[in-house]
Amino acid sequence: MIPENEIRISAIRAQGSGGQNVNKVASAVALFFDISASSLRDEIKQRLRNLNDRRVTADGVIVIKAQSYRSFEKNRADAILRLEEMIARVSKVQKKRRPTKPGKGARTRRLDSKTKHGQTKTLRGRVDY
Repeated sequence: MIPENEIRISAIRAQGSGGQNVNKVASAVALFFDISASSLRDEIKQRLRNLNDRRVTADGVIVIKAQSYRSFEKNRADAILRLEEMIARVSKVQKKRRPTKPGKGARTRRLDSKTKHGQTKTLRGRVDY
C-alpha cells in the first residue's frame, strides 16, 4: 500500500471524442509518483528506475494517465491500481535459474525417435532390384 502523501494527482481533460462533456469537464487523471522521495525499499526503488517503461521519466518520476472512465473518482482509482500493480510486479524476486540436464529416459526417447526417423527416410529411398 502506498501512502497518499507520496502520490500527486491532478485532474486533466481527457482526449478523444465524447461531445460537450469531455470539452468542459476535467475527468481524466494524471498521477505522479516520485521514486526517490518514496518510502519504498532501496532495491525496489532501483528496480523501478531501471524499468524499461515509458511511464518512468529520466528524473525518476512515474507518470500514469488514466482516462478510461467518465468520472474522476473511477479514473483516480484506476491510476492508483495501475501504480500498485507496477510496484508489485517489480517487487517480486525472480528465482535464480539452476541449469539442469535431461534425464536418461529423455535421452533414450530422443535417440529412439531419431533412429525411427532415419529408418523412415531410408525406406523412402530408391528401390534397387
